Amino acid sequence: MPLSARMPELGALEVLLAVARGGSLNAAAREVGVSQQAVSARISSMEAQTGVPLVTRSARGSALTPAGVVVVEWASRLLDVAGELDAGLAALRQDRRTRLRVSASLTIAEHLLPGWLVSLQAAARQRAQAGPEVVLTAANSDTVIEQVRRDQADVGFVEGPQAPRDLRSRVVGRDALTLVVRHDHPWTRRRRPVAAQELAATALVSREPGSGTRDALVAALRAALGPGAVLTPPAMALSTTTAVRAAVLAGAGPAVLSELAVADDIAGHRLRRVPLDGLDLHRELRAIWRGPSRPPAGAVRDLIAHIALRERPA
Repeated sequence: MPLSARMPELGALEVLLAVARGGSLNAAAREVGVSQQAVSARISSMEAQTGVPLVTRSARGSALTPAGVVVVEWASRLLDVAGELDAGLAALRQDRRTRLRVSASLTIAEHLLPGWLVSLQAAARQRAQAGPEVVLTAANSDTVIEQVRRDQADVGFVEGPQAPRDLRSRVVGRDALTLVVRHDHPWTRRRRPVAAQELAATALVSREPGSGTRDALVAALRAALGPGAVLTPPAMALSTTTAVRAAVLAGAGPAVLSELAVADDIAGHRLRRVPLDGLDLHRELRAIWRGPSRPPAGAVRDLIAHIALRERPA
């Protein structure tokens, strides 16, 4: 039930306890660090608010009334509990600054977050501070979103075509998908780019439903061909980018993957990039969180601000 308007504030009760401990208004004033007149005014205000006489004043000093003695006993227990609550909240604030639960889609977790976290720790050391303890979970974008919604992660990083409407988000980077095949695939010898319609009709090696990479490709194809475009089912759907790369290298077929994920394979001539026509495969990488529009104070805000500074164009 709600408290009545006659319930005094905790600060007023602390003044009353100081009077009880010191035995006078003057001693209470020294303990609290205010003037004797301020203590007297606070006690009078509390008596008027509660409707209960708490302190008797005389030429010889001040003393608690019988009702004041009872109130002090109750107030002492209440302030002990309030102190525990205050300490607990302080611990939670410190925990949010020093321990960070991060959930990230696989591309971001494998290719971007390690660099972000290492540089965040290095920046903290330069300021003679301890960096946050990071607990990282890698999953597809749909799972990341659910973990943030359920408060199983303090912050998430996703690569899907749209930000979830019920969560806050901020763009922290950009990426592009690219079509890749094994070095001996027939598409390596073609002279024309692969058109959007041809790609839609091809059974690709793909990530599983709920993956940001797969969702971004589907969104790009439907943007190019129309929302009713028929897309050929994948040749196989795999749960990690590493598995998709391995399947392409084994000859299972073409795949559309993040340029971050296949850069080394392309440089080492294990995979070949195939040009595309009429398809925009650029995408935004987002941080997502629950709550107010500004990232939560502490480790979440520190990490997002650090990423923004690190990824800012020179």
